[in-house]
Amino acid sequence: MVIGYARVSTDDQTNAAQLTELKKAGCKRIYEEKISGRNVDRPELTRCLDRLDEGDTLVVWRLDRLGRSLPDLLEIVNTLQRRKVAFVSLKEKFDTSHAAGRLIFHVFASLAEFERELIRERTMAGLAAAKARGRLGGRKPKLAKDQMNKIRSLWDGNQYSKHELGAMFNVSKSTIDRIVRPGPVKLKVTAKARKSKRTSIRPRGGK
Repeated sequence: MVIGYARVSTDDQTNAAQLTELKKAGCKRIYEEKISGRNVDRPELTRCLDRLDEGDTLVVWRLDRLGRSLPDLLEIVNTLQRRKVAFVSLKEKFDTSHAAGRLIFHVFASLAEFERELIRERTMAGLAAAKARGRLGGRKPKLAKDQMNKIRSLWDGNQYSKHELGAMFNVSKSTIDRIVRPGPVKLKVTAKARKSKRTSIRPRGGK
């Protein structure tokens, strides 16, 4: 069966043009929704993908109607290929039921991998440059050292609750918890105490 999927981003837009093209392409059933492509939860798309069986064909008007991004699009089309479902995009004349369409898809996949590798290399280069300048990676602390000392002082003086301190310094209660949490108590054991402890332990069977 040939099944279509149509999507527009806002309520003031219409699927009419997409529906016309999908019907011309022979779609027997069309799933449509009005939702932003950035939204991860697209219920009609989920129903559409669940409905597809081996040998079916999914048709969209344009590639960006299906995927939120290139990686998202590749993941969906990969899943369709594993299920032996063909994919067609009318605007780009993209059809995975033919060798040429599958080749284009693999080119897209290679470009996505290339982009990920470039991002990784730039990130590593940026971290190395920051380290060379004496800067460490990671998120900057929300509060300066003097602010944290002030929080500890106010907390030790029993003047404010953790919720009040969080509101005062515009941070969460969990952040206040970490700042005022006491460190582990280290017991200082003297040499005399250690000696006393050793002599108090009798060997097994001793009198």
